[in-house]
Amino acid sequence: MKGERRSTRRGASVEFADYRNYVAGDDLRHVDWNTFARLERLFLKLFVEEEDLTVHLLLDTSRSMAFGEPAKIAYAQRVAAALGYIGLVGYDRVTAALLGEGAPRVLPAVRGRPQVFRLFQFLGGARAEGRADLGRALRDYALAAGRAGLAVVVSDFLNPDYQAGLRALAARKFDVTVIHILDRTEVEPDLVGDLRLVDSETGETREISVSQYLLGQYRKGLAEFCDDLNATCARYGMDSVRTTTDVPFDQLVLRTLRTTGVVR
Repeated sequence: MKGERRSTRRGASVEFADYRNYVAGDDLRHVDWNTFARLERLFLKLFVEEEDLTVHLLLDTSRSMAFGEPAKIAYAQRVAAALGYIGLVGYDRVTAALLGEGAPRVLPAVRGRPQVFRLFQFLGGARAEGRADLGRALRDYALAAGRAGLAVVVSDFLNPDYQAGLRALAARKFDVTVIHILDRTEVEPDLVGDLRLVDSETGETREISVSQYLLGQYRKGLAEFCDDLNATCARYGMDSVRTTTDVPFDQLVLRTLRTTGVVR
C-alpha cells in the first residue's frame, strides 16, 4: 500500500542508498572494504531502510451513512475491509476506528494474514446510527493515536465540521487518503413534487415543493460541497477519491484506488 516511510540510516537495512566518509566511532561492519582496497580510503555504506507502516482505517458510522441501496455504510465496510486485507497480507500494521456518536471505537493494531478475520469481524459490527461530529472524532483519534501512518478516511462528509478533523490528521503528520462515498440518488436526484425531507443526521423534517429550479440549486450546492472537500484535501496534501455506491466494488478497489496510488 501507499505510504511506506523510508529514511536513510546507517546499519542493517533493505536497500543501498549512498556512501559517506568514515569518521571515528562509526560501525566498522558497514565499511565498504572493496572500495578501501581500491582507493585506500574508508567509506561507509548508507542504506534506505523501510520503516513499519501503520494503516489507520477510519470509518464514519453516523446516521447519514445508512442512506441508500446498498447503504453507504455497507459499501464503506467493504472498502475498508479490502484495504485492511491488502495491508495485512503485506505485513503492515492495521488498525481501524468506527467514528460515530461518542468516543471512537478502536481495533488495536494487528498484523499478518491470521488477523484478517478479526479485522473483518470488527468492521462488520459497524452500525450507522446516532449523530456524530466527524471533525471532533477525527481530532480525538489523531491526538490519541500512538503513531502516525497511512490514514484512510471513509465517509460521506455530510458533517459540516469535517475540515477540522482532516486538519488535525495533517498536523499529526498522517499520510491521508479520503474516500468520499455518496449514493447515486444524492448525486442525481430525480424527485419532484411535494415532499417531506428528513435530515438523516438530526432527524429534523421540512416540507418542500421540489421543482426543476430547486433541483438545479441542489446540484449547484452539491458541486460546491464537493469542490470544498477537494480544496481541503489539496490544502493538506491529501489524496481524495469520490465514488458512488453503484460503482462496482472491484472497479473502485482495483482500478480507481490503484490509479490514484492508494493501492500499489
